Amino acid sequence: MSASSRHLGMTRPLIAAAIACMSALVFPSAGAAEERSCRGSLGAITVDNLRVPQGTRCELRGTRIQGTLKVERRATLVARNIRVIGNVQGENARRVAVRRSRIGGSVQVVQGGSALVRGTRIKQDILFDENRRRVKAINNVVNGSIQVFQNRGGARIVGNNVDGNLQCKANRPRPTGGGNNVQGNKEDQCARL
Repeated sequence: MSASSRHLGMTRPLIAAAIACMSALVFPSAGAAEERSCRGSLGAITVDNLRVPQGTRCELRGTRIQGTLKVERRATLVARNIRVIGNVQGENARRVAVRRSRIGGSVQVVQGGSALVRGTRIKQDILFDENRRRVKAINNVVNGSIQVFQNRGGARIVGNNVDGNLQCKANRPRPTGGGNNVQGNKEDQCARL
């Protein structure tokens, strides 16, 4: 075997390995979920995971999210007619508003400003915990529970169909509302709602 043949034989595996590495960078595997950021607005498109970055505003209309929708610190989400396979999560968000949508997981708004969930089907729970401004759950179908804890801007809970429990504790002022059809228990501050 000549020296050039031996050299070519040794470099082929290196070239193949380099091509495989570059392909993995350019074409990620189907199993890796991509995260997209929303600044401004998105319409009727499908994304894997969606993030509303810190301090920005995102408006969604008819968007489909195959994973989770996260709303970061001081960010605002206004969503209509969206479908989310996973959860909608807002932690320290300025505002989270979801209307006429379908959520495959839970809606969780924690330690933020205001929140509204209206006319939405939710497979798991609604959680409003330690928010500073008004939170509202109106005319939703919730397969899990609605939990409203330690909110300081008022809570309005009206006309929801809840398979689990309606639980409210340590809110100031007390939650208002009524007409909620609850299969489980109405507890504490929500006992009469």
